Amino acid sequence: MRRSKDKIRRIVLLVICIIAVNDMYSQKKDDLLKDWSDMHNTKTDLFKDYNDLKFGMFIHWGVYSKLGGVWKGEKIIPETRNPKYGASPESWLQGEWIMFCAGIRRQEYRDVARTFNPSLFDAEKWVMLAKEAGMRYIVAMPKHHDGFAMYHSEVNDFNIYDWTPFKRDPIEEIYKACQKYGLRMGIYYSHSIDWMDGGDAGEAQYRNEHPGYIDNYAINHFDPSPVKFTEYIEKKAKPQMREILKKFPNLVEIWYDYPRNMNLEQSFDFYKLAYDIQPNCLVNSRIGNDLGDFLNAGDNEIPTDIDSKYKTWETPGTLNNTWGYKSYDNDWKSLDEMLFWIVEIASKGGNYLLNVGPDGDGVIPPGSVKVLKEIGAWMKVNGEAIYGTSKWITKKEGPTKPEMKSTSARKENGFNSSFTAQDFWFTAKGNNVYVISLADHVGEKITVKSLYECRQKIKSIKVLGNNESLKWEASDNKITVFLPPAANTGMHGFVLKIESDE
Repeated sequence: MRRSKDKIRRIVLLVICIIAVNDMYSQKKDDLLKDWSDMHNTKTDLFKDYNDLKFGMFIHWGVYSKLGGVWKGEKIIPETRNPKYGASPESWLQGEWIMFCAGIRRQEYRDVARTFNPSLFDAEKWVMLAKEAGMRYIVAMPKHHDGFAMYHSEVNDFNIYDWTPFKRDPIEEIYKACQKYGLRMGIYYSHSIDWMDGGDAGEAQYRNEHPGYIDNYAINHFDPSPVKFTEYIEKKAKPQMREILKKFPNLVEIWYDYPRNMNLEQSFDFYKLAYDIQPNCLVNSRIGNDLGDFLNAGDNEIPTDIDSKYKTWETPGTLNNTWGYKSYDNDWKSLDEMLFWIVEIASKGGNYLLNVGPDGDGVIPPGSVKVLKEIGAWMKVNGEAIYGTSKWITKKEGPTKPEMKSTSARKENGFNSSFTAQDFWFTAKGNNVYVISLADHVGEKITVKSLYECRQKIKSIKVLGNNESLKWEASDNKITVFLPPAANTGMHGFVLKIESDE
């Protein structure tokens, strides 16, 4: 009987301890979330300024660019991947994942880095190209998942200044060029994954909290670093972020990435670290555990529904099917396709962060340059309908509704939509509504149903690029607008500016 009572007593004590631990964890979680909310709420005035930028350049560039998607003479593509590394098919389309996808051992990758010498890199050319394309900000990349720093880091010598013959700091040069030419700058930092120094990317700690969890995706099991994940966080990731934030003040955004196994406290620490040094810098949702200031949509994804808890959002996209340079990916998106991305995202109130993947010499591929310059020419005439705009009561009318779900979906399905004279997107700014057409030929007049309800408030209708007021009439629940010849015969559409009294 005594043994039975002792056993019951031990069980009761164990249950009490479990309850106490859970209560302590719950209290700590509540405290962290309150602290995060207090910091996040100080940024209210920053969201409009960020959202008004609308169009930016993402840059994926590093040691992987030298390899160009080829390792030991073999193209790293989905059909040749080794399943034991756990990579998804989409990752195998991406040049910057070559260390992981080809299973390149850490010393081999260090040896490649020793020869990285992008002698043709010119920060001012890159920034001037972004500006010519109509971009208002740039997100550069101090460190991707390979662990190599593209700036002069005092924390870790595996960086472009100390490890290579280049002996320059490209991120600093881009930062200064952005200041010179009036573009805002943000930075990307892979805080969770580091195949060189990052341990198991938090896999072990996640398994402790989720028994039975098995998922090797993005984790270096082919040649793992001996350090624990927490050691990597405290000795490399956090110190480098402090270094970056102090070195490059007045950043517009921080683009953390892939918080696959990070816990709430770790994500909070990265948020607070940034807030303590740059409280006016927005942090993206990929910091993990719902602690971001704004939403990052999936790669090359235009969301159909936007989480209402976020005040603004951004889609990262590519000009071909890869982020980092791949020498054999020449599937460049056309101007028509890129205009669709810009317009569709703007009509939903988001920002578009469009990527370039410079090669190992530091040159942005000609296919990217060509399309960016074409976008810039369109934006010079029609950018008023994009910059500084917000969602209108109607986002889109018309029969054509292509869906953009991911990088691999675009590669598999292409972009075959042909927009009709009945397809229109809408944005708003002040008392003005903009009606955007991407159809090549629309005839001498168009009809817009969504404008009918506000017909009595319309003061004038003009085509951007032409100050002449157009004739229009309202009947049968639609507005008919009579177009000038330049609008109904031109390529790549046009924009109507609807001026109203209120």
